[in-house]
Amino acid sequence: MFIPKRVYFEPEALDYPLGQELKQRFSGMGIPIRLTGSHNRVTGIPGKTVAEGYREAKSTLVVGVRRGKDFQSCKPSAHFQLPLATSCPGMCEYCYLATTLGKKPYLRIYVNIDEILARAAEYISQHMPDITVFEGGATSDPVPVEPLTGSLRKAVEFFSSQPNGRFRFATKFTDIGGLCKAEHNNHTRVRFSINTEEIIRRYEHRTPSLKERIKAAQKLWECGYPIGFLVAPIFLEGEWRQEYGQLFAQLRQEFSQLPKDLTFELITHRFTARAKNNLLALFPNTSLPLNEKERQFKFGQFGYGKYVYEKNAMDELRRDMTGLVHQYFPEGKIDYLV
Repeated sequence: MFIPKRVYFEPEALDYPLGQELKQRFSGMGIPIRLTGSHNRVTGIPGKTVAEGYREAKSTLVVGVRRGKDFQSCKPSAHFQLPLATSCPGMCEYCYLATTLGKKPYLRIYVNIDEILARAAEYISQHMPDITVFEGGATSDPVPVEPLTGSLRKAVEFFSSQPNGRFRFATKFTDIGGLCKAEHNNHTRVRFSINTEEIIRRYEHRTPSLKERIKAAQKLWECGYPIGFLVAPIFLEGEWRQEYGQLFAQLRQEFSQLPKDLTFELITHRFTARAKNNLLALFPNTSLPLNEKERQFKFGQFGYGKYVYEKNAMDELRRDMTGLVHQYFPEGKIDYLV
């Protein structure tokens, strides 16, 4: 479970039962508590250098109220984001949120989960009779703060009763015991973000190991959840074909039985100019491949451009990664490859 070094509360958050509960809980733990006027303008996070400020932000929690009514779109994984939290305690060098969260990506949770789910119900109603899919991990990894908020379990149980609503979230973390007690009705898919052991070691700091993630996926599968794996980011560096082949072989070996309705999302490494500048300030000695001359420029769904692998490289990757999925998981479905 994530234990913050310091916690900021929006005054309005204390008008909600969860806000009061968290304030009492953190006070009892001796964690410093401060008030902030807005969860978007948090000041006072220590750090003499950019890197120190980043590390301290990763140990800072802001408890707020989600005010906006509109949900962001979330292609290609879902129709809309479900805003339960922001950021995570992991320190992945390649994190795409460096574009939007900047150099102090403190964790943020919302106490008005019932209002957020009520808004989701409105979206579902508006898009009837189609199925509307919501993504709970677009701007965060919601699992580390779940023991504090219970928001994931609430969301899972909400969607279990929605004939035309589906929920999904991705995680690198493994504190998922509480979700096995939730009624999910097969309406929530949990996907675990995985990568080669070398990529995890080199870039995914303060996150569980590959074996721990696979074990957590097995546990949720045994609890009846539809599961999936998000292989991301895929790096076309060195002996990448051999290394991702070993990843899929290990993944297959860990499952005594092949899960039914298993999905894969394959996402190649990409970066924006802003993310590159932020990441180099935070990890000046990084070995991330960030040479724009080796990529092609492409506009994303939110209007800003990113540097992605060139077409020939993508064609090779599509052929090889699709082959690995079909080789080791013949009934597995590739939701998308980007």
